[in-house]
Amino acid sequence: MSAPVRPAAVPAPAAAGEPRPDVAELYRRHLGSGRAVMGTVLGGMAEVGSGGPWVHTDDGRRFLDFGGYGVFLLGHRHPAVVAAVHRQIDTHPLATRVFLEPVAAHAAEALAAHTPPGLDHIHFVNSGAEATETALKLARAGGHDAIVTTRGGFHGKTFGALSVTANPKYQETFRPLLPGVTEVTHGDAAELAAVLARLGERACFVLEPVQGEGGVRIPPPGYLAEVAALCRHHGAFLIVDEIQTGMGRLGSWWGVDAEQVAPDALLIGKGLSGGVVPVAAVAATKEAYAPFSRDPYLHTSTFGASPIACAAALATVRTMVREETVARAAALGERLLAGVRQVCAPHLGTLVREVRGKGLLIGIEFHREQAVGELVLEMVGRDVLVNHSLNSTTVLRLTPPAVVDDAAVELFLTTFADALRVTAARLPG
Repeated sequence: MSAPVRPAAVPAPAAAGEPRPDVAELYRRHLGSGRAVMGTVLGGMAEVGSGGPWVHTDDGRRFLDFGGYGVFLLGHRHPAVVAAVHRQIDTHPLATRVFLEPVAAHAAEALAAHTPPGLDHIHFVNSGAEATETALKLARAGGHDAIVTTRGGFHGKTFGALSVTANPKYQETFRPLLPGVTEVTHGDAAELAAVLARLGERACFVLEPVQGEGGVRIPPPGYLAEVAALCRHHGAFLIVDEIQTGMGRLGSWWGVDAEQVAPDALLIGKGLSGGVVPVAAVAATKEAYAPFSRDPYLHTSTFGASPIACAAALATVRTMVREETVARAAALGERLLAGVRQVCAPHLGTLVREVRGKGLLIGIEFHREQAVGELVLEMVGRDVLVNHSLNSTTVLRLTPPAVVDDAAVELFLTTFADALRVTAARLPG
């Protein structure tokens, strides 16, 4: 397995004695008091540089990033992606949308070479939520207006995406949302079968192969294949959300690969950016994409498929192939999951309920919600970043990059063990 490319040099923090702007106060004035409070609780630092698995703050500290919400599989500022983006900025960063634009075409070709069979049509957008909206519109254009989603699923917070993000905490303020949305249990094919039998060809089913924000919920073996078979049988439109799980995060290009599932539409995001420029996409079959293929103005975006974003996407795909990132994520994930389980073993049944994961998506579920907050703070205090889970408040989530070396893995495990001991003493079972 080839070694990852060494990250470029990280910009130095402001020199001692230079005036530091009160970033928290600027947040309070212009970006929201809640986010300002959160930043202050975490120490009030501002992140000002990054490279590889590291994030640098304005007070001179360096943090090992095992968080990042699934974006940084290639680490921060991967040199190949940064170089491609620089070249595009120097030549043609945004397009007029009048002529054909070659970077988008080459990026689509490169991505389609790795999507499940038949998903050859690529529609680039700017974010994962936009990908969800695009796929829902494709389904609706094909007559599939009865949406089915999974409890605990997370698909974004724009209006349509929020309608299928089954969490009342985020939905309640914005009701009524899209009508006719049915919720089923992730991993329960029998429940889905009953719903599809009632809805028939009107149905559009949206699911994640592994629920990320839902707390790293892994369905039983065979579930995804059974879902695909049920959708085919009833003529339902199948959307698989791989915004977080795809692009190698699970140790395979896509979470559906293990069961050879090819949906009508596949949602792609986060890792597609290479951690440099936001970009997302929908990969669809020829039949599913037909409404947009016939009329290119039916669903458009000013910045969708911009040359600068597509340059990042193209460089990301090529880099992943060259550096064997998917295989690296699989091997590193096995080692890290075993290490996390070993570290958590003394606390099982008291502090820790369960450790689960696939590839470089790992969840540690605790008996008490408070433990997650305590551990996030403890890890930040020890210069390591981890995630909480928006739809599962008792789960701490790890989404490290595939470029970490042995020393960084050992640093994480040692640090996590220390943080667990402190948290266990503070929150006795």
